[in-house]
Amino acid sequence: MAAKSDVGIVLMNLGSPDSTAVPDVKRYLIEFLMDKRVIDYPWLFRKILIEGIIVPRRAPKSAEAYASIWWEEGSPLIVLTKQLQKAVQNDMEIPVQIAMRYGNPSPEVAYNNLLKENPNLKEVIVLPLYPHYAMSSYETAAVYAEEVHKKKKYKFKLSIIPPFYDEPDYINAMAESMRPYLQQDYDYVLFSYHGVPERHIYKGDITGAHCLKVNDCCHVASPAHKYCYRHQVTVTAELVARQLGLPREKWGISFQSRLGREEWIKPYTANVLETLPSEGKKRLLVVCPAFVSDCLETLEEIAVEGKHTFLNSGGESFTMIPCLNIHPLWVKAVVKYCEQIIAQ
Repeated sequence: MAAKSDVGIVLMNLGSPDSTAVPDVKRYLIEFLMDKRVIDYPWLFRKILIEGIIVPRRAPKSAEAYASIWWEEGSPLIVLTKQLQKAVQNDMEIPVQIAMRYGNPSPEVAYNNLLKENPNLKEVIVLPLYPHYAMSSYETAAVYAEEVHKKKKYKFKLSIIPPFYDEPDYINAMAESMRPYLQQDYDYVLFSYHGVPERHIYKGDITGAHCLKVNDCCHVASPAHKYCYRHQVTVTAELVARQLGLPREKWGISFQSRLGREEWIKPYTANVLETLPSEGKKRLLVVCPAFVSDCLETLEEIAVEGKHTFLNSGGESFTMIPCLNIHPLWVKAVVKYCEQIIAQ
């Protein structure tokens, strides 16, 4: 075990374009979508599809979307991750850096910055800021951090913190960050998670015979749950709802950010937002637990597009509950997770 003085921490988030300019957004989208864990098609087909069709069409629209939520300081996700870094650093003597899976700063920059602070670095702890395991989020971040470590032949040990979807401190932070919003009149709480293709669920099933095959598979014990995104987000929502005392009829789960025409896990958030008002649920709270930092998917897709869909479908009030960002309980949870790894 490395001494505390010889350890560094990297908080690793998704990433963002360097600016809202179309060339920067295009560069970011290509890096993101060419990741074989995001779109798991053969390389040549993926390259033709992404660089020839998807990105040329998507980049200008995405640039407009980013511009609509961009802060004076820069990308909200980057700014908020830096704020989290600072908050965690204030509670720890160990140096803390940030890295992104796509875009800047890269893990290499983070590792090198830690080495500048301590040339005798013995261990780096990486916390992927994804509560749930999915090949297109947690897995690709963890693998990328390991690949850079191996390729650059760093001598320090690399330790990666596992998903924390059911960890009491994360659940407590989620619940308490939501609690003030429950003081207002509301009919329903929607837990909107980032979606994944159904084939990713099948692909991640280590048993080959459980996920989306067994009736009520998310609630039937199985080794598959260790890598099952659908199971893990279900557990998060149930634990948070239980801590908040939400009646079962007052909350539900949906999945956003669908890309392409294939089947993704359901129900789709856009469809749910359209139908809730007709069910008498006209005052809505939406929370996005798959993201710990507010970003395009929360600030634009949910807070703008989602709100528009809901109100145009007959809804009366729509409130998006912010992500954990730098909530004090979340900062304490991050510090605790890192300290637990150091103590091992």
